[in-house]
Amino acid sequence: MCKFEKKMGESDCEVGEKETHRRMGVKHLGDAKVEKLKGSMVSRSRMKLWIIRMTTTVLLWTCFVQLTALGEMWGPRVMNGWPSCFTPSDSPLAVVKSSVTQRIPLPPKRIYKNNGYLMVSCNGGLNQMRAAICDMVAIARYLNVTLIVPELDKTSFWADPSEFKDIFDVDHFITSLRDEVRILKELPPRLKKRAEQGIVYSMPPISWSNISYYQHQILPLIQKHKILLLNKTDARLANNGLPIEIQKLRCRVNFSALRFTSQIEELGRKVIRLLRQNGPFLVLHLRYEMDMLAFSGCTHGCSDEEVEELTRMRYAYPWWKEKVINSDLKRKDGLCPMTPEETALILRALDIDRNVRIYIAAGEIYGGERRMASLSSAYPNLVRKEMLLEPSDLRLFQNHSSQMAALDYLVSLESNIFVPTYDGNMAKVVEGHRRFLGFRKTVLLDRKLLVDLIDRYNDGFLGWDEFSSLVKEAHTNRMGAPTSRFMIPDRPKEEDYFYSNPHECLPLPEEPLST
Repeated sequence: MCKFEKKMGESDCEVGEKETHRRMGVKHLGDAKVEKLKGSMVSRSRMKLWIIRMTTTVLLWTCFVQLTALGEMWGPRVMNGWPSCFTPSDSPLAVVKSSVTQRIPLPPKRIYKNNGYLMVSCNGGLNQMRAAICDMVAIARYLNVTLIVPELDKTSFWADPSEFKDIFDVDHFITSLRDEVRILKELPPRLKKRAEQGIVYSMPPISWSNISYYQHQILPLIQKHKILLLNKTDARLANNGLPIEIQKLRCRVNFSALRFTSQIEELGRKVIRLLRQNGPFLVLHLRYEMDMLAFSGCTHGCSDEEVEELTRMRYAYPWWKEKVINSDLKRKDGLCPMTPEETALILRALDIDRNVRIYIAAGEIYGGERRMASLSSAYPNLVRKEMLLEPSDLRLFQNHSSQMAALDYLVSLESNIFVPTYDGNMAKVVEGHRRFLGFRKTVLLDRKLLVDLIDRYNDGFLGWDEFSSLVKEAHTNRMGAPTSRFMIPDRPKEEDYFYSNPHECLPLPEEPLST
């Protein structure tokens, strides 16, 4: 019960309540100060942490810059980059190991007014597309346009889904040529949207055109439409009559900028190493696959059933326009690939060692073991990539014919002797590349002469010694030695192909082209 104080005029209960409220008020004020102090400490901690992070970042960046600078002189492989595997020295595949410690500086970017964007849709097999890419780079450079990384053929007979980046080192392709032409992986966003909507002007350029055609006919279209898609690119630039700088640029793209991916090159080195374990080796580009025979109409040595099968196949593909073909006449004109049986005779006549290891750079031979019997008997050391490598090595390459062809291309470059049985795109491009690498021995078969000699030998009109002598005599000057390119004015399809003998890029004395 509360007592009243007269002096204070307040009850004990009221005093107690005020004291309680006073103490509680002090407590609340103290809590606020504590919370404020805690917040200040957290803010300072965060500030210290931020300063530490910034300092660490600056130190790490400084270290990276210093290491990069040192890397110019002593840097490891990661900092120095990979040089091109194909330089005109002794062994383009071995040179990688010997020069990894030498940093290859990027060429300076070429500054020019961009006249528009050139898109390219290549057609054909690997080496047909390879030559086309070289031509398109030269054209883009001459027209001062931006080139978009070429699109590879996916609709041809082989139906290979490979993209450019699956076969070639796309970053090396772009950076190694940046002093000549600007190359992008894709169109800028606004133009890319137009392309995706199909709002792009496209056309096939005229075959074997000189550079003035592109200057006066193609460039105005690019300037008008901003983007131009060239949807057919094989043999669209002339062999001859071009400025020397254009010819040299075609070579630079072919022999330096178009480097295969590291996976393909690594596997190529492995195959070459395995082949060289037993000494020198020969690569035989035995172009006797089903598609080749159906396309060419060459059926010498085939059964009636096989002839019928090949004919049906030829009619099944509308872009193989030649349908009715006289196989015997075509063979006598030297327009058919050598058969495996004919090839065995020719190699023996040229005194190729029976025990040499022969690498078959080709797809599945039509007729299988039956057609290969003569060749296997004459040369028992026949090998293919499938025999040298584990299935796991080739797993990623299965159903990718262009990647398989790239592997054969590498091995063909490094062989001691290269023998193509047909002058198709691979035979021509490899021939030219081997010339560039020091005129490596390439046996260029004179098929028209050879089929005549073979028929005379098989019919008993020539003995072996005479047959062999005539074959060797006919090929004395057909071994890939230096020679000027043969030019036929107004008949570009019949003259020597630029990529089989890039005369302007080879270490030869200045000579006029022969006519």
